[in-house]
Amino acid sequence: MSTETELSSVNSILGSIGQAPVSRIYNDSNGEFVYINPEIAVVHQILKEVDADVQNEGWIFNTEFNYEMLPNVDGEIYVPQDALRLDVSEGQVYRSTDVVRRGGKLYDRYNHTYIFSEKICLDFTFKIPYEELPSVFKRYITLRASGRAATQMVTNPQLVQLLAQQEAQARASCMEYECNQGDHTFFGTPAGTAYQSYQPYRTLAR
Repeated sequence: MSTETELSSVNSILGSIGQAPVSRIYNDSNGEFVYINPEIAVVHQILKEVDADVQNEGWIFNTEFNYEMLPNVDGEIYVPQDALRLDVSEGQVYRSTDVVRRGGKLYDRYNHTYIFSEKICLDFTFKIPYEELPSVFKRYITLRASGRAATQMVTNPQLVQLLAQQEAQARASCMEYECNQGDHTFFGTPAGTAYQSYQPYRTLAR
């Protein structure tokens, strides 16, 4: 289990631009959390922006397919707050509805209404808390944020180039994770079904 947290990632970013680590991100001031200094505020904001950008791409760990949503008593369907993106499942095949999020609810652009008479199945991309991300993605986000911080806060083209190389290697690790965990197939095998490809040893076993 990875022990990397937002604080450790912030310290990694600080280290990459030649700054000293910190023991905390916020101070507790009368029940309100405020950044310990403006530099930490900038670095932490960069980390959160990159985190959102990466997760918005949609990966195996934060996507859900055929997610059933039921209308409430008023016929409205509220969208989860942690949803980054959504679309009708197999919407490229079934063109009877076209939904988007408006005001925290589903809106049917095809029928021009917020009211739904039956359940609808959606494909979601969710925003996962940082501490729950796979370790390879936290490393990628940290390195990508380091490159952005170096670009904005340090005038050192060589450092930016070095961090870009490390970022590319980290993204390759993310793609490897995605391919291993995703069980992708170009045959388009639907969910809930099974497909066993040809096994060469079967020829020898005959």
